[in-house]
Amino acid sequence: MKKIGILHGKERSFPEAFVERVNSKKVDGIIAEPVKIDKVMQGEPSDYAVIIDRISQDVPFYRAYLKNAALCGTAVINNPFWWSADEKFFNNCLATKINVPVPKTVILPSHDLPDDTSEGSFANLAYPLDWDGIFKYVGFPAYMKPFAGGGWKNVYRLESMDDFLDKHKETGQLVMLLQEEIIFEEYYRCYCIGGKHVRIMPYEPRNPHHLRYVAGFTPTKERLKQMEEIVLRINQYLGYDFNTVELAVRDGVPYAIDFCNPAPDAEVKSVGEENFAWVVETAANFAIEKALAHDAKKDNLTWGEYIKRSSGKKKLY
Repeated sequence: MKKIGILHGKERSFPEAFVERVNSKKVDGIIAEPVKIDKVMQGEPSDYAVIIDRISQDVPFYRAYLKNAALCGTAVINNPFWWSADEKFFNNCLATKINVPVPKTVILPSHDLPDDTSEGSFANLAYPLDWDGIFKYVGFPAYMKPFAGGGWKNVYRLESMDDFLDKHKETGQLVMLLQEEIIFEEYYRCYCIGGKHVRIMPYEPRNPHHLRYVAGFTPTKERLKQMEEIVLRINQYLGYDFNTVELAVRDGVPYAIDFCNPAPDAEVKSVGEENFAWVVETAANFAIEKALAHDAKKDNLTWGEYIKRSSGKKKLY
C-alpha cells in the first residue's frame, strides 16, 4: 500500500477535500490521509510515498522532517530543499533571464542591524546607498514588501521618497524589496500543478479579501495562451509542483508580480466553488500519479530547469 499524506496547519477545507477525493477514486494500492508524525529519526523513511506540504514554511520542525523524508525516497510536493533556498528577489532575477516580464525591482538591506551584527559587519556596503539611482530606476508610486515574505504582510504602497524613508523605519530587520507599481487593466491569479496543469483566475487585489476572485474582466483566448505559457515557464524553471503566479496586465503585457507561493490559498471560501473543485481534483490526480511512479530507492523530488541546467552542460537560458 502506498500512502499519500497531506501536511497542513489550521486550514481544513482543502486538506479534507483532497483526502476524500483521492480515496474516492479507489485506485488499487493507493490511500490518502493527513500526515501523522510521532517521531523523526535520522535516515529513517516516513510511511508516505507522497506528501503534499502546506505548512512547513511556518514550522521549521516540519521542514526538517520533510527533508529527511525526501532523502529516504518520499516525493514531497513541493521540494523542501528548493523551497528552503528560494525567495522572491531570486524569482525576479530569474524571470529577467527567461523572458518573463517583471516590475523593476531592487533589494534593500534591513533598516535595523540584524541581531549579533554591528556597523563593522557591513564594511562592504556603501553608506549611504545610491538612493537617487534606486528611486530613479524603480519610480513612484512603488511597493515595498519582504523579499522572502508571503501574503500581504508588511506590504507598503509608497508615493514618494519621503514616504519610503518614513515607512522603511517600520520594517525593522526585514530585508525588503522596492518594486515598480504596475498600473494594470486586468489581474490574474494562476494555479500551476505538476508543472503542466494551469488554472487562470481573474482576480481583483483591490477588493476585500473575500471578493478578490470576483473581477469584471474575461481574458481572450490569445491572452489565456500567453499567460499559460508564462506560468508554465516560471514553474518549470523553478521546479514547483504546486504554486500560484500573479499576473498584472499593463498595455497588453502580462507582468509576473508574485510567483513564489508554494502553499497558495486553496480555501473554498476565498477561491470559490469552481476554482476549489479544480484544485482539489487536479492535486488529487497529480498526487496519485506521483504515488504510482514512486520508487523508494530513487530521488522522487522535482528539480527545476534552473537547477538541472546549472549542474549540467546544457545552456542555462
